[in-house]
Amino acid sequence: MRDRLLAAEKVKAIAWRDGTLYLLDQRALPLEERWIACDSVGAVIEAIGSMAVRGAPAIGISAAYGAVLAARARFAAGGDWVAASQADFQRLADVRPTGFNLSWAVNRMSERLERVKECADPVAALEQEALEIHESDREANLTMAQFGVELIRRHQGNPQALLTHSNAGGLATGGFGTALVVIRAAWLEGMVERVYVNETRPGLQGSRLTAWELAGDGIAVTLNADSAAAHIMKTKGPTWMIVGADRIAANGDVASKIGTYQLAVNAMHHGVRFMVVAPSSSIDMGLASGEDIVLEERDARELLELDGKRVGPEVEVFNPVFDVTPADLIDAIVTEKGVVERPDAAKLAQLMCRKRLH
Repeated sequence: MRDRLLAAEKVKAIAWRDGTLYLLDQRALPLEERWIACDSVGAVIEAIGSMAVRGAPAIGISAAYGAVLAARARFAAGGDWVAASQADFQRLADVRPTGFNLSWAVNRMSERLERVKECADPVAALEQEALEIHESDREANLTMAQFGVELIRRHQGNPQALLTHSNAGGLATGGFGTALVVIRAAWLEGMVERVYVNETRPGLQGSRLTAWELAGDGIAVTLNADSAAAHIMKTKGPTWMIVGADRIAANGDVASKIGTYQLAVNAMHHGVRFMVVAPSSSIDMGLASGEDIVLEERDARELLELDGKRVGPEVEVFNPVFDVTPADLIDAIVTEKGVVERPDAAKLAQLMCRKRLH
């Protein structure tokens, strides 16, 4: 499976070359493949905040490289460069509050800085740490693919229809995706007849990004309006709803793209199994439940405007980017450390004690 996924890889959204971070601008897709060169921490912060890069793992990886850029500039400037770098790291961590991978990656870079600040070339050590974070995510994707395929095979015959929401593909990670790597692997195994993709309002990550990724892989994909999802569950017979996650609380509650919660409710009603695929770096054992997750809200213009043109009236707007799906609506959480079926606090704690299996 690993070799087949590597051979089929087409989408890479993050590249680090010659001390510069290059990001595939996801705001321009699918009409234009445009790359942004980030040579400062400020440029990385702007890219994360504007959603030029998005997806919890991809944001964390980008922030790790942003930390390298910050330390490089501060080290060259002299003075108390460590304190200045740590302040920049905090700016990175504060850009988007919901996804856990961002703070996880920044904390890891911060801890690394404290260990190497007295060495001859601390910036090189930080660069190596960022590269390891990036490569580790790619490896986690490949491992999750195998676990997810085994789960699908165990519970259902072939071929089958799958349903997904938002974008949890190569664009959202350092490699092959979370939800989409499982879908890709299942397709390669001949287990998938068709994938239904929610358009995913308000950012259209499903129609702009996920449908583009899957179609590029030659996977049979049907794009549908978000409001058609329950009807699809009723009439098209998908066996699994597969999504990614931005943060998972210690009890198994999952914060993901807005609309995921209602999809989980509909999935339970229609007998569609619900799978969350995310690396262990998305699991925040410091939060007891999803009630403690800070849910980001974005600009009202995302709902009131279309291509910069006003389409809505002067009304109050509520534009949360994420919602929380309770653990009791989730059939399985798939990570690179293993699979947790019917997740709860005890099972998540046991999972996090395991070593990575790849």
